[in-house]
Amino acid sequence: MTETRASEKGGAAVWLLALGQTLIYAGCYYAFPALLPDLEAATGWTKGELALGPTLAFLIMAGLTPLTGRLVDRGLGGEMLIWLPGLSALGVVGLGLVGGLPGWLALWAVIGVAQAGSLYETCFAFLTRRLGEGARGAITRVTLVAGFAGTLAFPLGHWLGRAFGGQGALLVFAGLVALAMPLNAVAVRQLRRRERAGLALPPTPPGTVQRALRKPAFWIIAVGFGAIYLNHGLLITYALVLFADRGAAAGLAALAAAAIGPSQVAGRLILLAAGARVTTAQAVLFSCGAMVLAGGGLWLAGVAPGLIFAFAVAQGAGIGLTSILRPVLIAEVLGRQGFGAISGAAAVAPILASAAAPSVGAALLSLGGPGVVYAVCLGLAVLGLALMAVLLWRRERESG
Repeated sequence: MTETRASEKGGAAVWLLALGQTLIYAGCYYAFPALLPDLEAATGWTKGELALGPTLAFLIMAGLTPLTGRLVDRGLGGEMLIWLPGLSALGVVGLGLVGGLPGWLALWAVIGVAQAGSLYETCFAFLTRRLGEGARGAITRVTLVAGFAGTLAFPLGHWLGRAFGGQGALLVFAGLVALAMPLNAVAVRQLRRRERAGLALPPTPPGTVQRALRKPAFWIIAVGFGAIYLNHGLLITYALVLFADRGAAAGLAALAAAAIGPSQVAGRLILLAAGARVTTAQAVLFSCGAMVLAGGGLWLAGVAPGLIFAFAVAQGAGIGLTSILRPVLIAEVLGRQGFGAISGAAAVAPILASAAAPSVGAALLSLGGPGVVYAVCLGLAVLGLALMAVLLWRRERESG
């Protein structure tokens, strides 16, 4: 009876963390692309100037994620999940009030520090440490709910941007982020009761990360997912711009962008239903292949604008599965021991890719227009698929 109650509390805690991640991602990560046209109008700055802020935040996040991974392994993941969303919320409030580009960049730097310890990487490492073998199911549940962050952010941004302007809308998004603090606090307290029951992983032994860095698989994972996340970062940041280029009206473009979130959830539900019948290797190849198809579909949408919805479905399903499969693949290939530190190190390339995406996208649009963006994104998806195929081929050969 006691074990059942503990399990039930653990389950409730996971759903609370899932809701917290949804609010943080909606209020920080998706707020910028959802409000980009309105922010241009409100500030008078160019896309490239505005994109410098998220780029800086992701650069700082990439630099700090290995450190936050080690902090999770030392038992401080809960503190970061509770307090750092508050720092993010303060940063987003500042973005809604700032009047100059230097202040815009400084506030994004603050947000970058907060994101390093409050987004998926920290959440997944915290769950892996507390739940052990049960972490895969918990991670799936978190991503199922958080997949709706874009669904929440894009329509909300479309409405708030028209009602209050780009910067005024950011004040509302800051409130979403702040709501994550009490949710995470309750979840952390419940999960730590499980830790006291002896369900947590032991401390990370010295040299764990160094041994992982010497394995080719680590670098294949880092670069492969880096290409995938650069692809997605480019497409999600400039989704409204690219959809407009394909001939979609503003409302239709916002609707298609919002469809990416439910498609993420649909992909995850299919994986959950498939269970053991689909191996991690098969799911990884499917997710990368879906993103290749998405890139081709977006290119062809110039002929049939309705294909932007096919793009949204394929892109959402692909990246949605990736969010689950990346930590699972790291654990299977590189081991669960020291997962926080190893996962944090492997996350540097994807985070750097996300950091580069807004500025790279702005440069590509300036130099060659949307056509160049379509070509680059398709090439990145193909590269990610090829590297994952190599990784899984090497793993099968070594195990055989």
